[in-house]
Amino acid sequence: MNDVKYIGLDVHQATISVVVLDSTGHLVMESIIETKAATILQLIHGLSGSLHVTFEEGTCAAWLHDLLKPHVAKVVVCDPRKNALLKAGNKNDRIDARKLADLLRSGLLSPVYHGENGVRTLKEFARSYLTLTRDATRVMNRLKALYRSWAIPCAGQKVYAPRYRNQWLAKITEVGVHRRAEIYYQQLDALRSLREQVRRDLLAEGRKHSAMKLLRQIPSIGPIRAVLLIALMQTPHRFRTKR
Repeated sequence: MNDVKYIGLDVHQATISVVVLDSTGHLVMESIIETKAATILQLIHGLSGSLHVTFEEGTCAAWLHDLLKPHVAKVVVCDPRKNALLKAGNKNDRIDARKLADLLRSGLLSPVYHGENGVRTLKEFARSYLTLTRDATRVMNRLKALYRSWAIPCAGQKVYAPRYRNQWLAKITEVGVHRRAEIYYQQLDALRSLREQVRRDLLAEGRKHSAMKLLRQIPSIGPIRAVLLIALMQTPHRFRTKR
């Protein structure tokens, strides 16, 4: 274990502060590099021994995790909300990277689970589906808010249905408001069409996972809910207990 090196990365959009410690906690090197794959791998390949790397969960965390995992012995993506020691004392990128490396060496970090690449495609489809669903709901809320602002009752779902659309639009006499409602309807149609495409992709990708059939055996778990569970949970082994 004497040849283990602990690498702390303080990651930003343009640069990464790097600190490398040996197994005794002595500083091996520190540097600032570009946030680019080639530069990061060049640094990693220039280090000898068993490399343990840590950085905080953030925008680039999934990309950096997948980039480093094949090239190092261990990657720990840690939870920034539980790194109390980083908030104490002086703060700058170099100090934060040093603290991360030291916490990794001491085994005091709380890791954030990052799934295997086999679920990554499904996870991205699930994110797209959920985002489009939320966007469609927002547009639907805007439509009802528009009708209500003109004292037009619009309870229920008929206000969204294409077959009743002209009837609802006819209730709006002001030209600008009428046009705004038309734009909302066009936006809603586009979002629903996109969501249906993503739904097909999501279900097709979900069928590749054996857990899909097992989850469908649970009452009230339909195909969409089952595939979203796989995408969001990824594996039951990430949880500490069955509960």
